[in-house]
Amino acid sequence: MRVQLNVQGMSQYNKEVNAHYQNSACGPTTVSVILNYHGLEQTKDINTLYKLLGGTKIGLFTWRLIKNLRKILGPSWNISRCTLAESLKELEAGRPVAMKFDKHFTFQWFTKPTFKYHWTPLIGYELANDELFLILHDNGGRNRDSQIRKVRYADNHKVLTFVKIEPK
Repeated sequence: MRVQLNVQGMSQYNKEVNAHYQNSACGPTTVSVILNYHGLEQTKDINTLYKLLGGTKIGLFTWRLIKNLRKILGPSWNISRCTLAESLKELEAGRPVAMKFDKHFTFQWFTKPTFKYHWTPLIGYELANDELFLILHDNGGRNRDSQIRKVRYADNHKVLTFVKIEPK
């Protein structure tokens, strides 16, 4: 089984993103990509989202993303942590999910996840040979657009956090 949403990715290293924010702009970039998918074009400005969401040089904390995005979008949106199962249901319902890799604050010092600390839009999944693969946009790199990647859930499950962003 495979589900993959047609989501337009964006690079956190885009020339429009303030150079001081670029290394830690993955959270605001992820939120921008997801809100743009929902038709909220005014949320494309990563620099403004960086400030409104409370981005820092070390990244964007999950609790802060949830709290501040609730303020930005208001009561007609449900922004909350969710489980893997809920994330897959969100994808099946046609809604991407914010997904954070966090090796450091989950104290998984000896694991080797795809990313050490990074927010990405989760845009799909695939079940193949009894294994779950997550499909994401990687938010780009210096001089590189965002790319769609497929990663093994088993290699990353200990460091993942999911946040659903859905209209009520």
